[in-house]
Amino acid sequence: MKHSSGQPAILLLEDGTFYEGRAAGAIGTVTGEICFNTGMTGYQEIFTDPSYYGQIIVTATSHIGNYGVHEDEEESDSMKIAGLVCKKFSSTFSRYDESTTSLQSYFEDQNKVAISDVDTRAIVTRIRDKGAMNAIISSEELDLEKLKAKLAEVPSMNGLELSSKVATKEAYELGDSDAKLRVALLDLGVKKNILRCLADRGCFLKVFPVDATYEEMKAFNPDGYMLTNGPGDPAVMTSQIETVKELTESGKAVFGICLGHQVLALASGLKTFKMHNGHRGVNHPVKNLITGKCEVTSQNHGFVVDIESLKDNENIEMTHQHLNDGTLAGIRLKDKNIFSVQFHPESSAGPNDSRYLFDEFIDNMMKVKKSSGELAEA
Repeated sequence: MKHSSGQPAILLLEDGTFYEGRAAGAIGTVTGEICFNTGMTGYQEIFTDPSYYGQIIVTATSHIGNYGVHEDEEESDSMKIAGLVCKKFSSTFSRYDESTTSLQSYFEDQNKVAISDVDTRAIVTRIRDKGAMNAIISSEELDLEKLKAKLAEVPSMNGLELSSKVATKEAYELGDSDAKLRVALLDLGVKKNILRCLADRGCFLKVFPVDATYEEMKAFNPDGYMLTNGPGDPAVMTSQIETVKELTESGKAVFGICLGHQVLALASGLKTFKMHNGHRGVNHPVKNLITGKCEVTSQNHGFVVDIESLKDNENIEMTHQHLNDGTLAGIRLKDKNIFSVQFHPESSAGPNDSRYLFDEFIDNMMKVKKSSGELAEA
């Protein structure tokens, strides 16, 4: 594998716009849907978030890599982004300890391609105005016509099922098997901090593959079901939608995050659509319509639940709304202990304003146990 040394690189967008910069990370060519993230920190958590699988990330902040990378800040076992576009890619870092390495070595070790020294403000503006589109980064081929031909072969994110690319292949368990609460997670591309947030609250977890059936998950005898985040188009996940329909009829508590929220919505009769531009960053304002409070949230999604489809379902209540564009950001089923949110309450990266949602999930599981007689009233 060749390594970059500041040699020329090109970013080409699907609409024909191109930007010349310098290579960073590994030398190569990558394709994917281009999108931007507005977070000022947390780049390692972003790069390792499975929800970013198949996407080229433009970082809106000017400098990336300043504090290096550390294994404790990974949200999965490897980087999931397709490639990176940034203004300044730092080869040095400020956090000098034996466990921290440079972003350059991190990209090289994982064979990830990046381009730096481009006008990221112009790129973000272009994506914001023109909408989501595919793109290609290359530091090995600079012929625009050849790059256009390769880019033309890349499929649209609309209609792609990607969870199976990042989810676990085998079920596994985490935590104390004698814990009071047992949670079955349907892994659509789970982030590690979701697991931590549940384990920290005393839950025994079993993480199931994306193709797990309701009967397989039920056999774990869980008190609740967690539907995790993940990449791709939720509308094509017909098998998972049917499984979640069964979960919602189980009488158990259910909590969905991001893609899990969208799949729950589809299973409940709502609709989803691909956004002109997604929400990606750690500074998105959301209003909790139950409490009236505003929360600063971490978000990463290119699809959203259609707020208009709520009109046809009186049993579903919108609980959260994005304050920038008014899109639906959370729902609950009125007659069940089931709710979901579009944003990331586990943060990593991001603020902790919404961590209380894990406590609400715990409370819902306790309610179910009490109502079933499994737990005596305090």
